[in-house]
Amino acid sequence: MKNVSKYIVFCVALYTAMLFVLFGCKSSQKVATVEAGEAKAHAEFFDSMQERAFRFETLSARMNAEILIPGKEMSSRVDLKMVRDSAFILSVQPALGIEIFRLFFDQDSVKIIDRMSRRYLAESHVKLKGQMPVGFNYNNLQSLFVNHLFYPGENRVAPALYHRFLLNQEGNSAEIRAKDAMGLSYLFTADGEEKLLSTYVTDKAENFALQWIYSDFRITEEQPFPMRMDINLFAEKASKGGLRLNFSRVQTNIPVQIEVTIPEKYKRVTFAEIMKMFGSSNE
Repeated sequence: MKNVSKYIVFCVALYTAMLFVLFGCKSSQKVATVEAGEAKAHAEFFDSMQERAFRFETLSARMNAEILIPGKEMSSRVDLKMVRDSAFILSVQPALGIEIFRLFFDQDSVKIIDRMSRRYLAESHVKLKGQMPVGFNYNNLQSLFVNHLFYPGENRVAPALYHRFLLNQEGNSAEIRAKDAMGLSYLFTADGEEKLLSTYVTDKAENFALQWIYSDFRITEEQPFPMRMDINLFAEKASKGGLRLNFSRVQTNIPVQIEVTIPEKYKRVTFAEIMKMFGSSNE
């Protein structure tokens, strides 16, 4: 039962981190981050950032995910399959490639299948929006996993949106700020080649915050990709732990299957029940 509890915490922590915003690597060549140089014009900067963004239509990746919550440390293999602007799946496989959890996200809904306890969650973004202090947007969540800049609530960072960002190019890295309709603040940092280095999201009162840091950039499919992502959660300005994603394989534009079939005998649970279970697992 103890291991089951840990896996519940692992998956809910990953799921909660992602909701806050929705709210074979072919080469081992490492890519350094570059300090900011001469400042660019506002539109030129964002044009460059969009041109350099990681390009893909489908994505297949394998990673080792570590949960870093005090007293609940553990790790698991996780497979990611994504169809751009459509849907993606995270498959949690602690041992021998046997899936115990499947997390599915598309433009309309969220589904979680818990094979260990034979239960599942299936909710629309619209319904979950009233249960979380964030706006839900699939494309924003997708952007976090593929190192893309995003504007909260929008599907793409089109040139017509550039003026909504505040850009500061002083210092070693550029700072990009934005706010959404619910009062959440977004701070992005980028290096001198307009590679996104981090995303920081906090509510107006700074009661909750999410930090997503990108590092260990390597040439993958002839373009740089951050093979390490550190996800940190904060409450009342204190660290509540987080997750570390270490990618070992990233492939683009190959056929991927994104399926979510819920067995008939599985019990349906609500988001509130999932969070209650998360709370009891932390006791």
